Amino acid sequence: MRFPKFLEKGGRAGFIAPSFGAVDEPYARWFDLALKEFEERGYRTVIGPNCRKAVGLGKSNTPEKCGEEINDFFTGDFCDAIISCGGGETMCEDLGYVDFDRIGAAQPKWFMGYSDNTNLTFTLPLICDTAAIYGPCAGTFAMKPAHPSVEDAWQLLSGENVKDGCITFRSYDGWEGPEDGTHESERPVYNITRTPSASACLLPGYGTDGRPVWSDEVTVSGRLTGGCLDVLRTLVGTSYDRVAGYNNRYGHEGVLWFLESCDYSSIEVRRALWQLRSAGWFAAASGFIFGRPLMYDDCAFGMSQKDAVLSALDGIDVPVIFDADLGHLPPAMPIVSGAFGECTFSGGKITLKQYLR
Repeated sequence: MRFPKFLEKGGRAGFIAPSFGAVDEPYARWFDLALKEFEERGYRTVIGPNCRKAVGLGKSNTPEKCGEEINDFFTGDFCDAIISCGGGETMCEDLGYVDFDRIGAAQPKWFMGYSDNTNLTFTLPLICDTAAIYGPCAGTFAMKPAHPSVEDAWQLLSGENVKDGCITFRSYDGWEGPEDGTHESERPVYNITRTPSASACLLPGYGTDGRPVWSDEVTVSGRLTGGCLDVLRTLVGTSYDRVAGYNNRYGHEGVLWFLESCDYSSIEVRRALWQLRSAGWFAAASGFIFGRPLMYDDCAFGMSQKDAVLSALDGIDVPVIFDADLGHLPPAMPIVSGAFGECTFSGGKITLKQYLR
């Protein structure tokens, strides 16, 4: 696995819009403020041609133009790290115009983004053997003062929190409920309303009463991969589905899946996991880390989000950790897709160590 160089002071942070551009409020305002934050912290900024556009269908520009922007920023010498402007809906259409061969042959650069950006944070380690960061998009860096999770992302980009090749993140103090987010503030802010609620189950993990058996302490390790389930499902069976190769390369270490979802109900989560499992994606799974889904409180036909996960993964004898600080309900710890991870659940808290090796 290739791990890019960290962003040094005076380095150039590049911004691209492979999905949504920063054109509507509050995202345009937050993007401008984020650029100022980067500059105040001692970095230079390079803005891609699509960052302030909304001329594509469900994206900043046409898939071809978005692909060109991706290729230019990854293979050009005018930036040192790349951050996505935002999430979105149709980034998968860009992939046909992404030159993974050129990117894989070029000097690696960190790419950071989440949600729809799974299309790159997932495929870069699979296709180019290059690690990427599943973390905040550009506008979030406008937060001032920065939440500890956002400060973690700042320090990861710069390498400040990397000690002896390892990054360690721990659970934060609370999280924002599905209905508690606000876009009315001058800068992004997390409206923390709920207390930590992490839990863990060792599959098959069902007692004689048919209910899950929860564990007080679990440790699981493996090569990290994953992202937004809504996106991953669209890649199954395509030419960008290189999971079998990833499993072959890293299966001896185990593959530790980190997953979260955006628009999926509990039923859709169950279907998506069934599809990934049926496609052989979990053949080398050593465990699963699930973030808080955006539809956290959904319960269809009496099936909660956790019920959906456990039923879909029943029979895979590995640990499953729930309610990690990951995904669409902030805060979220940045995760290096492609790193070797060790996740410990104890006392309702999660510690994730990520080794850059």
